[in-house]
Amino acid sequence: MFNTTTWNRIRYGLYAPVYDLVADRVFRGARRIALCQVAWQPGMRVLLVGAGTGLDLPWLPRDVELHASDLSPAMVRRLEQRAEAQGRDVQAQVMDAERLAYPDDHFDVVVMHLILAVMPDPAQGLNEARRVLKPDGQLCVMDKFQADDHPASLARRGLNALTSAIATDITRQARPLLEKAGFVIEQDTPVMMGSLVRALLARKGVDSPPTPAAPHEE
Repeated sequence: MFNTTTWNRIRYGLYAPVYDLVADRVFRGARRIALCQVAWQPGMRVLLVGAGTGLDLPWLPRDVELHASDLSPAMVRRLEQRAEAQGRDVQAQVMDAERLAYPDDHFDVVVMHLILAVMPDPAQGLNEARRVLKPDGQLCVMDKFQADDHPASLARRGLNALTSAIATDITRQARPLLEKAGFVIEQDTPVMMGSLVRALLARKGVDSPPTPAAPHEE
């Protein structure tokens, strides 16, 4: 299986020099819409998980405390350069989204843009996001998802063997993933390519602890 933490670290290190050429213009509007769904307040502590080269920065308020993590050292270096150029103070670290080195109930907002469809174990990533969110925290998700009301077709699953190795999983379903991890979805907005790319805003469910995810191999 190609979709492993080690492979993702390697491939996104290779993609880093050209990542912005593809991801910036294509997803710029989707990022803005997703982040506009958040109920921002001054002084919020915000975590960008799988932050990449920092393409979310222009759409984030300037009166919040920003933290960012990414699996790829090359991506983190480019994020730091972008933050400096924009005059943003961002505490960026190289970190696995499935093993966040932050305390429980620490962030007001966790942003996960274009990461749930590429990480090896999205359930574990969401469990970690839920753990580090404060009880009233908000989860902001934007990604490519299979429709929630039916499973992927055989042809789509076959194509996914290729797409998940070089780019993204095309069979993951947003609502089942988030709800199983203990989130309550408040907004679910199609933002690109019909309903393929969606922006979701969710909060921690009070009485719905996350289901433990199975361990994965690197």
